[in-house]
Amino acid sequence: MALWRAYQRALTAHPWKVQVLTAGSLMGLGDIISQQLVERRGLREHQAGRTLTMASLGCGFVGPVVGGWYKVLDWLIPGTAKVDALKKMLLDQGGFAPCFLGCFLPLDYPDALITNYYVGCCPVCRCRLELLPVLEGTSALSLPHSIVFILQ
Repeated sequence: MALWRAYQRALTAHPWKVQVLTAGSLMGLGDIISQQLVERRGLREHQAGRTLTMASLGCGFVGPVVGGWYKVLDWLIPGTAKVDALKKMLLDQGGFAPCFLGCFLPLDYPDALITNYYVGCCPVCRCRLELLPVLEGTSALSLPHSIVFILQ
């Protein structure tokens, strides 16, 4: 609890810095979890550059953009009632999320996008990838970001 209170004090004193560092830390940690628990790379095969890229994207793009958006959202819809929260959620998911993802994904997954375009234009590859089960009930083509891992 003391750590949480210290975080809250830092957030109150330096909201912008703490939000940016939090986003970078969480994205870096998320990549570590992905590489170690999902991809099971092990420490020797861990791609430190990828983790640093994700942490940098968190600090340099996600943190500032999302933090700024929440300030705009609070300005547009002041209040803390349930109806205000619902309005914020609808505006966030309906307006901001599509724009943000459209900007973020090209920064984060250029290889996946290129591969996606290649697979979409190559019927032979498309047929072969369609046969690969990625998750129960889905194929590699329904998960474009997974194609990079399959083709590597």
